Amino acid sequence: MSRTRVVITGLGTTSPVGGDVPSTWEALLEGRSGVRTIEEPWVEDLPVKIAGRIAVEPTEVLERVKARRLDRSAQLAMVAAMEAWRDAGFSGAAGSEAEPDLDSDRVGVAMASGIGGVTTLLENYDTLREKGPRRVSPLAVPMLMPNAPAANVSLYVGARSAVITPVSACASGNEALAHAVDQIRLGRADIVVAGGTEAAIHPLPMAAFANMMALSKNPGDPTTVSRPWDTGRDGFVLGEGAGVLVLERLEHAQARGARIYAEVLGAGITADSHDIAQPDPAGRGGARAILRAIAESEISISDIVHVNAHATSTPQGDIAEGLMLHATLGEHVANVVVTSTKSMTGHLLGGAGALEAVATVLALRDRVSPPTINLDNLDPQVELDIPTKARDLPAGDVVALNNSFGFGGANVAVAFGSI
Repeated sequence: MSRTRVVITGLGTTSPVGGDVPSTWEALLEGRSGVRTIEEPWVEDLPVKIAGRIAVEPTEVLERVKARRLDRSAQLAMVAAMEAWRDAGFSGAAGSEAEPDLDSDRVGVAMASGIGGVTTLLENYDTLREKGPRRVSPLAVPMLMPNAPAANVSLYVGARSAVITPVSACASGNEALAHAVDQIRLGRADIVVAGGTEAAIHPLPMAAFANMMALSKNPGDPTTVSRPWDTGRDGFVLGEGAGVLVLERLEHAQARGARIYAEVLGAGITADSHDIAQPDPAGRGGARAILRAIAESEISISDIVHVNAHATSTPQGDIAEGLMLHATLGEHVANVVVTSTKSMTGHLLGGAGALEAVATVLALRDRVSPPTINLDNLDPQVELDIPTKARDLPAGDVVALNNSFGFGGANVAVAFGSI
């Protein structure tokens, strides 16, 4: 693998706390939660009635006809991708009249989803049962397929290099970034639009997650339920949304005078081979992913000042991640500011790692870490520096890590460097 330098030139998101990057970042720094009670009638019989609904509906951004042809997960991906593409300085698809000098053969996409078009699948199954096969939508397959978000983003940006869809549960969005870096370093692309999306706030996924004891059943104020590392945590809160980053070969970005947010230094991808749902309690697989990211980045552990942790607010997962950080960072862990933005957004599943990558990059740009809210009583098994208010980060050349772990034992860590 070459040591080609890869930078970030565009950011986009739509999340439970904001409809774009500026509003999302402002909310995260202020510690505002996007979790609220679900209003739809179907929630009445469910054991969990809260979620991190999107702050701005995608139909307020997308053209009506276009939105109707997309599953909600693809709608969210498109909203975030459109913002990121514009933010990177592009006004049209590669090779189009608007961007004639941008080689579409050198533009790729890596857009992840943990579940894919689940709402389209379930809604069309209901139609099949209630109205018969002739009423099933002819667009059902291109809407529900897991690579639909990636395919639609590729059509928007004119990507003719690889269009990849990593599916690794809650590690998917972060894994997309790792694959994007590989595509650029392997010489297959100059630009890769990468990220993750998820829209699974629906009775079946919620009932399934609740019955496997993954979702919190805390009946209190919805904004206080997601509480990573707190002794009162009892499960995650389901969220929806998307995060997208434009990754670009450094020389390519410099040649066109692009604004650069940060550098993607390296990534580590491993598997636990432990359990289909539970993490390795010792955190060994995640620790190896972090160490691989550090090794690939060719950095010193002392360069790391910030970690956007996976920290979903589950009893076992939060402890395992704390063990990972101690095992990999050693005594330096005391100098690292660790946060969980899931305390505010809930858990976006396949979109989580991408949204959190956006937050990690902005933390480096502004030298400030978002807080972890709802942390009233730190679990004594967790010995980390976790601020409950926004915390300034050091100046100079520094590194931040973004961790993501998923069902099936998937582990991904990505290292970002300041510019």
